[in-house]
This record gives sequence, C-alpha cells and structure tokens, in this order.
Amino acid sequence: MAKQSFKIEGLAELDEALAELPKATARNVLQRTLKAQGAPIRDAGELNAPRMTGGLKQSYTIGTKLSRRQKSQNKKESDVEVYIGPTPHPKSVQTEFGNAHQAAHPHLRPAFDGNVMKVLDGIKTELADQIEKARVRLAKKAARLAAKIRAQT
Repeated sequence: MAKQSFKIEGLAELDEALAELPKATARNVLQRTLKAQGAPIRDAGELNAPRMTGGLKQSYTIGTKLSRRQKSQNKKESDVEVYIGPTPHPKSVQTEFGNAHQAAHPHLRPAFDGNVMKVLDGIKTELADQIEKARVRLAKKAARLAAKIRAQT
C-alpha cells in the first residue's frame, strides 16, 4: 500500500501551543479535531458506496480503533491516529478494490481524494480553536481550584 505525505504550513505554531497543554488534554484536543474534520471524507464515502443491502453505507465510521488484523498491518506513527472508512469486513475491501469475480467500485479513495485538502485546512483552523477552548477551560479550572483553596484557609 502506497503512503501519501502532505505538507501543511503553520502547524509548527499549533504544535508548540499543544505542547503547552497537559498531555491528556492535548491528546483529547487532537482526537476531537481529527474526528470532527474527518466527517467530509466519511460522508462522501457513504455517498459513493454502492448500495446493495445498505450495509456498506451504514458501516462508515470515524474512530480510533482498528481490528486485530488491521493493527497487525498498521504501524502506529503517532500518539493520536483517527481512522475513517467502512468496517473491516472483507466485502468492504473487495468492493473498494475488486477481485477476480467482481469489478472494483471505489468509494473511499475518491472520497479521500476529493476532500483531503478541505479536511487538512479544516484541521488547521479547528485545531487552533480547540487549543484556545482548552486553554480557557484550564484557566477556569485553575481559578476554581484557587478559589477553593482560599475558601479552605
């Protein structure tokens, strides 16, 4: 399977801002952002999926977990990874790529290709918003803790 690389300008500043957040908060911010911004690919994949029983369309999801087989074939490259597509049922793979008895009916690849730049730009803006919201939440939490400590003394 061929891998694709993308270069996005302006993520260094966001990476520095993420580093200032607690590790669990930064992880949650990244996960929320990636799940929210992956929706156009998921939605386009559902629309492109051939409809026989409707199961393929309904199986499209955005998540952080892989099947046991997918885990064995996928090397984890980041602390936060989000996966978009249909469930790992063999029929979904055969529909996408075809086999000796069935022609390929790509649904995920065109969805990815048609939306990747929109998603990457969305990640940049959404990540900045999510980081700011997390900072505000942390500041409020610190203020509540400080007020609680003052009240106890």
